[in-house]
Amino acid sequence: MKKLNYAEYIWLDGASPTQELRSKTRMLYHKEGRPLDSFPEWSFDGSSTWQALGRSSDCLLKPAFFTKDPTREGENYIVLCEVLNADSTSHPTNRRADLRRMMEQTAGQDPYIGFEQEYTFFTGELESEKWPMGWPKGGYPSPQGPFYCGIGAGRVYGRHIVEEHSKACEAAGLNIYGVNAEVMPSQWEFQIGYRGEDEPSDPLTMSDHLWVARYLLHRIAEKYGVSVSFSNKPVRGDWNGAGMHTNFSTKSTRDKARGLDAINEAIKNLGAHHLEHIKNYGEGLEDRLTGLHETCHISEFKSGVSNRGASIRIPVATHQQGHGYLEDRRPGANADPYVVSSQLLEAICLG
Repeated sequence: MKKLNYAEYIWLDGASPTQELRSKTRMLYHKEGRPLDSFPEWSFDGSSTWQALGRSSDCLLKPAFFTKDPTREGENYIVLCEVLNADSTSHPTNRRADLRRMMEQTAGQDPYIGFEQEYTFFTGELESEKWPMGWPKGGYPSPQGPFYCGIGAGRVYGRHIVEEHSKACEAAGLNIYGVNAEVMPSQWEFQIGYRGEDEPSDPLTMSDHLWVARYLLHRIAEKYGVSVSFSNKPVRGDWNGAGMHTNFSTKSTRDKARGLDAINEAIKNLGAHHLEHIKNYGEGLEDRLTGLHETCHISEFKSGVSNRGASIRIPVATHQQGHGYLEDRRPGANADPYVVSSQLLEAICLG
């Protein structure tokens, strides 16, 4: 008897202003090695995901990237898909296709990218009852200070989910390279990107990895009755917001002979596109980029060495070595990595 595999097809819906993940499961007969083209296209009801009208509701899922599914035992898969119209043209919500085209234009510059994804755990079944995990019901913990990279009960909440998520990302073959508790209690960060090895670190691959890592985080937290928020300002008041700081480099910025010159040129180009980037870096960004809590004000653009209050930070190691990467500190936690990548490629690589 032939063996069946589970293939979890995931895609981005048409929600506005922030697209969300959707998924459904398909059973497929086992195929050794499972190349991408062994996952067939599939359809879904776009009228239920804000991607079509009821009178013409079919949209298509075109497999674009797949990996092992660590949430299920056995040879099962997560299949990340692009959304197509019924006539197989790219759907307007398919921002991955935009990035693919941008990658073709900038391939000679060998861009690398990495994402520092912050998020917050919430408990409570009803929306009106949700409150940050571990916080006193309807109250507040002690002020920020002891929680960043904290250790011990009363300082960190949700480590069991974080550890399970890290192992799942590793088992899925994602480029996860770090995890830490963040400044606000119940807030965490994981990083996807270059790990110093001979492995892909290009914007398309790393964006795919980040979306799958977000999916795994939701799935694992779901088991414990915990929800994951990627809100830019999950709690109002004197609390840090949540971002998706983005590290970026090209062949030129990594060049020992002219790296800093290339970085300074990149920063100049980023400044010229600042307003456009702000519009594309996540909903609610104005609540996070206030000039406080390690941010530069949304209306300003500035850079600096080791300056976490700047729009663009030049890491101290990059400055000392004279080459390396820059960190764009503006993208919000709910930003789409496909969009952020496209914006950086356009500004830095195409000028």
